[in-house]
Formats: sequence, structure tokens, C-alpha cells
Amino acid sequence: MMLEPQMNRSSRAEARLVRNKLIEFNAKHVPADIRTRYEEINLTLKDEDGQVIGGLLSVLCWNWVEVDILWVDQRYRGKGYGSQLLGEIEQIAKDKGCNFIQLNTFTFQAPEFYEKHGYEVVGVIDDAPRGFKHYYYKKSIY
Repeated sequence: MMLEPQMNRSSRAEARLVRNKLIEFNAKHVPADIRTRYEEINLTLKDEDGQVIGGLLSVLCWNWVEVDILWVDQRYRGKGYGSQLLGEIEQIAKDKGCNFIQLNTFTFQAPEFYEKHGYEVVGVIDDAPRGFKHYYYKKSIY
């Protein structure tokens, strides 16, 4: 007789095992030429004193780049630095043969900023967080 599986919170090693098992499964279904493409691409903006005033954190996965975080210090907003960061990651993605960029943002962050740069809404979750919307965007970069 087989006992029912037991569910627990994962250790770091167990979480890594689960992640690696999914990566192994996915690799069987992804075209060979992009199967192993995974790279963190992070950009930083610094002021004249070397202090970080902005940055973009992203991951290249298979044939796209996913922007996780784009942040510019409040004192430097409205001066085009966010646009420069976005433009740079788009150029890197093109140079690496990616087809699109995806990212997400909230109502209180920058949906208009991304739309101004050609990003199209592909999904919206209402009340996430409560009282706001969570937007998912995509931009083709062929």
C-alpha cells in the first residue's frame, strides 16, 4: 500500500530541485537553438558621484527579455533616464535575436510610460493590489 504524499514548505535545495525539474521538462519542448538561452541582464544608472540613481533588472529567456524592475530615483524622473534604460534593454534584446519584451506594472507605477514606448497590454488583473490594477505588457522588437 502506498502512502499519500506529504506536503511541506520547501528548503532551498528542494526548491532548486523543483525548478531544475521544470527546466528539464521545458527543454524537451523548446527549439534546440534557444533551449539553453537564459541570462540575467541588469543595467545601472549612476550620478557623477557614483551613486546609483536608477536601474533595470531583466532576464533573457529563450526568445524574449522579461523586465522585472525598472526604477529611477524620484529626483531624476521626467528627464528621460527611464526611456534610456528601456531603449538600451530593447537594443540588447534585438542584438541577441529576441522577438519581444514583456513586463508588468501597477496602476500607481507607470502604465502610461510603457504605452508611450509602444508596449501593448496583454492582460490585466483587477484589485491587485486592492484598489488598483496589475498590467502585463508586451512589445514586439523584430
